[in-house]
Amino acid sequence: MQHFLLSLSLVASITLGALASSPSELKIDVTLPVECDRKTQKGDNIQVHYKGTLASNGNKFDASYDRGTPFSFNLGGGQVIKGWDQGLLDMCIGEKRTLTVPPEYGYGNRGMGPIPAGSTLIFETELMGIRGVPKPESIVTKATSSASSAASEASEKASTKIAEKIASKVEEAAEVVGTMLADTDDVQEHNEL
Repeated sequence: MQHFLLSLSLVASITLGALASSPSELKIDVTLPVECDRKTQKGDNIQVHYKGTLASNGNKFDASYDRGTPFSFNLGGGQVIKGWDQGLLDMCIGEKRTLTVPPEYGYGNRGMGPIPAGSTLIFETELMGIRGVPKPESIVTKATSSASSAASEASEKASTKIAEKIASKVEEAAEVVGTMLADTDDVQEHNEL
């Protein structure tokens, strides 16, 4: 029984340790879905309005809206944090997204101005334009149910990914426990002397 409890404790420790050490993922919530023919792609020069807040306390640290000018940069070129380079891909002009950016996709363990080290950031974003792509005469929003189903699908994918990771780590831990039990379950007496 003592071996079983030790084994169970080892499995739990390995599983929790694997989950705790895995980096958080970027969360993308489409708050205003828009229909379009041309979405943002890596290499596009895009113009984005945004408001950035700290997830820990909701304090605003920056906003292009306050300056009245969207922020312009080359998407996917490393000019901005990884959360923006990935979170603003496949976006339509006029679309709005809220990005929840964990430290691994933001500034990591270094502070940046009013942003403390290790911060999770929340960005409310709105794509204002793509250089070389004509702005649509009118913005056509998608039906809310498709946004809801897209969010549901993204949530389901994330849950499946976590479940697969847990199953994988439990399987690894079970193999280790099995080996330990096989190595310690030697009931044969050794009377070599």
